[in-house]
Amino acid sequence: MNIALGTIPFGTAVDPDTTFAILDRFVEAGGTRIDTANNYPFWVEGRTGDESELAIGAWLAARGNRDEVVISTKVGARPTVPGAVTLDSAEGLSAAAIAKGAEGSLTRLGTDYIDVYWSHIEDRSVPFEETLRAFDELAQAGKVRAIGASNMPAWRLERARNVSAARGWIPYTHVQHRHTYLRPRPGTRLPESGHTLVTDDLLGYLAAEPDLTLWAYNTLMFGAYTRPDRTIPEIYDHPGTTRRLEVLREVAAELGATRNQVVLAWLMADGIVPIVGVSTMEQLEEAIGAAEIELDDELRARMDAAA
Repeated sequence: MNIALGTIPFGTAVDPDTTFAILDRFVEAGGTRIDTANNYPFWVEGRTGDESELAIGAWLAARGNRDEVVISTKVGARPTVPGAVTLDSAEGLSAAAIAKGAEGSLTRLGTDYIDVYWSHIEDRSVPFEETLRAFDELAQAGKVRAIGASNMPAWRLERARNVSAARGWIPYTHVQHRHTYLRPRPGTRLPESGHTLVTDDLLGYLAAEPDLTLWAYNTLMFGAYTRPDRTIPEIYDHPGTTRRLEVLREVAAELGATRNQVVLAWLMADGIVPIVGVSTMEQLEEAIGAAEIELDDELRARMDAAA
């Protein structure tokens, strides 16, 4: 199943029993990718950012199945000021921050290796050489198996990969950005300061680099595709959204699926790994159902053409 399980509320809003049940069902259904970070959910009052990793670590210890799952976690955006709710004091991507961050994540997760280790945010105050050397040292030590870049523009990603190639270091082979079926207005600014939208430039670059895999977050727009109490984000307020939503409704009706499932299927059809954050079993079952949907060429063409 080409879906990653988003785990921001695990250990906080989602209680331990439900966390374990969701993780168990996800793996039972064929899921393997579990996405977290060393700062989830620091922005909630009274939380440190340890909670999600600790919850996953407890589940791994209880189930003894570490080698059956892909653990994805991140470094760079953990606040260094206790109680901070913004990224103003983020740890960044210095060699020291990466080494310290990795040891913290390994300890909380109760594992001796991370499958995909991400730079969570950009840190232009640190040269690529320092950041990438630090990642390579972790890889050489067997603590990291692959690395990814989250929220990094295409030109910076290309530059980073060139640095790694020139020095024989482990390269970025995974990319994580915000992406969904609806297309935002060009040049819009997100209210979530830590989020970065996929651009056409990035999609073009990924298409030309077969060793790169895109993981997409906020794929279901906080539930706005299906929940009447959630509005479509303002960045999608333009006529193209009306047309795409109409096609989405038509395709969902034809397939007997939910709009969420069609969005996820559309992403997976392009080889994208959608990250789906869930807090209930019902939400998880809907996501699992998306993995069983096949969009034929005609349906994909209709969805792509709506603009």
